Amino acid sequence: MLGLILVILFLTDFIEFPSANSAISSPKNLLLTTLSSKPTAPDPFRDLFKAYKQWDSQVGCDRFIEKHKEVSANGSISLQDFEGEFQCSELKMNHVNVLVKGWTWIPDNMDNLYSCRCGLSCLWTKSSVLADKPDALLFETTTPPLQRHYGDPLRVYMDLEAGRKRSGYDDIFISYHAKDDVQSTYAGALFHNNRNYYLSSTKNIDTLVYWSSSRCLPRRNQLAKSLLRLLPFHSFGKCLNNVGGLDQALFLYPECVKDANEAPKWWDHLHCAMSHYKFVLAIENTETESYVTEKLFYALDSGAVPIYFGAPNVRDFVPPHSIIDGTKFSSMEELASFIKALANDSVAYAEYHAWRRCGVLGNYKKTRATSLDTLPCRLCEVVSRKNGRNAQAR
Repeated sequence: MLGLILVILFLTDFIEFPSANSAISSPKNLLLTTLSSKPTAPDPFRDLFKAYKQWDSQVGCDRFIEKHKEVSANGSISLQDFEGEFQCSELKMNHVNVLVKGWTWIPDNMDNLYSCRCGLSCLWTKSSVLADKPDALLFETTTPPLQRHYGDPLRVYMDLEAGRKRSGYDDIFISYHAKDDVQSTYAGALFHNNRNYYLSSTKNIDTLVYWSSSRCLPRRNQLAKSLLRLLPFHSFGKCLNNVGGLDQALFLYPECVKDANEAPKWWDHLHCAMSHYKFVLAIENTETESYVTEKLFYALDSGAVPIYFGAPNVRDFVPPHSIIDGTKFSSMEELASFIKALANDSVAYAEYHAWRRCGVLGNYKKTRATSLDTLPCRLCEVVSRKNGRNAQAR
């Protein structure tokens, strides 16, 4: 009887965590990963560089590149092709002034004079002194003028929220979606300014998941609770906080203090704290096509593996084999079991970082190329093609 029980337990474990040599038909495994050959005992590895070396010896970049060459070669209709064909003759102006109006989420350090393609220069500023005769006015939280006459600046409206609603009074519309006039993804570095970028090469083996949210939306909170009840986690925000306060990351990881002479802000240590964990839970406020926000890109930039709930086409925006899409699992229990097994398999875990080391970016290159970082030049090109103030009034 004891022997029969042991056989049943072994088979159950084998079915739940298949080896690389087993036949796999589940869509979850086809889309995500297969664990490396099952070790005789769990390997709760801590050192990420050692995991990389193990992966190099057992798998290596050549096999990874071959496996994902089709993904890397294919484009995506979810992203505008900023680096595609472009005719300089389409430009009608050599210089464009964009004046940002009203309160906006756009960082102040975007103010600059940019040198763009085809010799086009682009002044992007919030100062009406520097751009007293703007070719375009950019609005984000306020409504543009109801009418535009010939000789007036073009009206640009930006909405990067999930609804992506046009103002109704704009000549150019910016959103996160490729179908709109100008696309701006959340993948740029400008969202991360003034932060501590120290990244840990060692991972916490006792606590697997990092989560931080202080906007406790009922759906997102319930989703997080249903997964995190099954996994050891640290929550640093107001929602499900289990570390004793909002600044506890700095006590747990003192190397994440940005400046000892300044009062800490929650975002100062964001990437640094994330980097100590193998996984970061990233849940969008709204699940809708192409709405992939900084929640996911913060996790990628920190050197963690995101557990993602959000846009159904998220894989159009990220490197191959870089995230765990939580929606591809039949239950939270199945997802949690997968995460626990992955955390104890250094080779399988290291493969989620292979894109960083093997140069297999896929659509991620376009995602970065259409981010807020490049928005000034891309918008100025559109304004130039429309001929700025000389564009016909509608």
